[in-house]
Formats: sequence, structure tokens, C-alpha cells
Amino acid sequence: MTTSTRGAEKSPAVLVLEDGRIFRGRAYGAVGVTFGEAVFSTGMTGYQETLTDPSYHRQVVVMTAPHVGNTGVNDEDPESKRIWVAGYVVRDPARKPSNWRAKRSLDDELRAQGVVGISGIDTRALTRHLRERGAMRVGIFSGDTLPDEGTMLAEVRQAPEMKGANLSAEVATTEPYVVPAIGEKKFTVAAVDLGIKGMTPHRMAERGIEVHVLPATATAEDVHAVNPDGVFFSNGPGDPATADHAVSVMQAVLERGTPLFGICFGNQILGRALGFGTYKLKYGHRGINQPVQDRTTGKVEVTAHNHGFAVDAPLHKVSDTPYGRAEVSHVCLNDNVVEGLQLLDKPAFSVQYHPEAAAGPHDAAYLFDRFVKLMEGQRA
Repeated sequence: MTTSTRGAEKSPAVLVLEDGRIFRGRAYGAVGVTFGEAVFSTGMTGYQETLTDPSYHRQVVVMTAPHVGNTGVNDEDPESKRIWVAGYVVRDPARKPSNWRAKRSLDDELRAQGVVGISGIDTRALTRHLRERGAMRVGIFSGDTLPDEGTMLAEVRQAPEMKGANLSAEVATTEPYVVPAIGEKKFTVAAVDLGIKGMTPHRMAERGIEVHVLPATATAEDVHAVNPDGVFFSNGPGDPATADHAVSVMQAVLERGTPLFGICFGNQILGRALGFGTYKLKYGHRGINQPVQDRTTGKVEVTAHNHGFAVDAPLHKVSDTPYGRAEVSHVCLNDNVVEGLQLLDKPAFSVQYHPEAAAGPHDAAYLFDRFVKLMEGQRA
């Protein structure tokens, strides 16, 4: 990626998909060149949380909502210390933010962090194209002098694909840290950081949990050294088929019988640990309005998603695994993708979506309470 932080208002920009489709617009954020996987997010709010979600590492995010940047950027909503998206695509950016918490404009923040974007294109047409053709590599090129279309397309096709990418260690903490319990401490949880969002340990801390966040490279011995009441595996970017280390650590936790909870990438890791495969979705689920049914209760939730891969597990039967019986606990009502797993003979479960609701609805907050009940039951 090459960027410049100079003003982008009048610079032309071009978005080039690997299948040759081209969109022309104006630079937004930093001026330069960037590459990634083109994906679309259906959320109408919460762009700050989206931008700072480590799961979006090496992805160029297309916003389906036409107006973006209205509330500016504040210092309370980021989910990590930096913007992780590789590029940003919007149709009609706000000319001026209007929110009492805003500290600066979204355009200024993208420019300050060197994030190349494009505005003024038909994002609806781009989204329909990605729905029909699938997520694919993309490049954004901006500046007063741009290469010819053939050169830009060749560069896009040389960029790495998301399939086969091992990215968790690139976004995870390098040193362990502790998020203290809020109020009385009731439990200790070891959280393996595969790309964790800041709100996730906060949701556990609200429930009296002291969270020890460990690097993605943490071993089973590192996890058990915390003497945890429970173990958590976080969301994160990349292809779960590459995450052999995380799978082996989770299998050690399952052998030990410590209560276990995983979300998003952690759900895919649990699937692999149980012997199921994973596969790449055509265009993934991204946004804060995805309907999921909790099959254990029959309840339908509106949930926040960010995943391009899924677990390949039987929907309509209980499966035998090396760690006892397992079943699909949650399913997406749009396309029947597996959205959750649970073991019936050990205290372990996971979901494919983001119950911490940053951004998103709070329908799935009960999952943290379910984790607490598992730890209470184990302690009893």
C-alpha cells in the first residue's frame, strides 16, 4: 500500500476488481494505492467499529448505506488502537460531521491513518456485482496521475487472496494484558486474541470476569497457567484452514474440560477442533442486521456479523466427535449457514457472529450469561 496524507477532495480515484469491472470516483481519505478483498457491509450505523475491527484486516469494505461519515469520529467507539480495513468505499460522504461526540471528520481520520478510499461511485451496483460474482480481490488507485487500466488490473491480480491467508498473529496483541472485573471478581477467563475487539472483554468484565488476554501464539500451557475458570477464543481475520496452532490449543482445552466459548473465528476453530471442515462463503455476512435462530430456544435474533468463512457441519443431526456429541446450535435464516456449535457432553459452545454488539443490536448478549452459567456449573 502506498499513501499520501495530502488533501483528496479533487483527486480522481479508480476501483478495479479482479474480474475487470471498473468504477471511477473521487479519492476519500488518503491518496495512494491499496489492495485487498472487496466485501460489503450492510450496517447503516457503526462505521467506526467496523473500521477498527481487526477481522477486517486486508479487506476493502464497501458500505451499502449511501451516506457515511455523518457522525464523524470520536475517541470512545474504536474497537482497537487503529483502523484495520485495507480500503474504504462510500457513495456519498458527509461534507461535515454533526454529532456532539465528534472530534474530527471520518475523511480526516482515514487520511491521518493512511487509509485509501474512494467516494462518489455507485455502491449499489458494486454490491450487486459482488453478490453475483462473489468477494474478490480489488485495488483502489487515486492521485492526479494514474496507471492505465491494464496495468491496474494486472496489479490487482497479483495481490494475495484471502483463501489460505494466516492473519491472526498480524492483528493480535504481542504481550498478555488483563482487563479487570467490574465490581466483585467472580471468575478468571483466559482469552486467546485472534483479533479481539475491545468491547468483548468489557462485556465479560461487566459480569464479574477478570479477562487475561493472551497472544495468538499462546500455548496450551500459557492458557492453563492463568488457572482460568473458562477459556475464550475471539474473532479474527483470515482463513481458518490455516489456524492449526489455535486448533491444537483448543483441543487441549477440550481435553481438560475447561468451559469454553468462541465467537466468529473462534467458532470456526471449534468446528475444526471437533473434526468439521470449513469453507469460504461466496460473499460472506457483514453488517448488523443478520437474522439468526438459536435452535436451543427457538428464539430469532438480529445479530452483528463479519465473516467470510463458515463451518461445514450437519444441520439436522447430532454428530459424534472426539470430545463427545456436538450439534449446530444456531443457524442463519437467510441462507442456512452454521452460526453456532455446542458440545452436549462437555462445557463448550460457540457462535459465528458478534454478541458484544459493537456495533449492533443487543439480542445476543445472553451468550455471555450462558458462558457464566457454564463456569458456575463447573465450579459447583
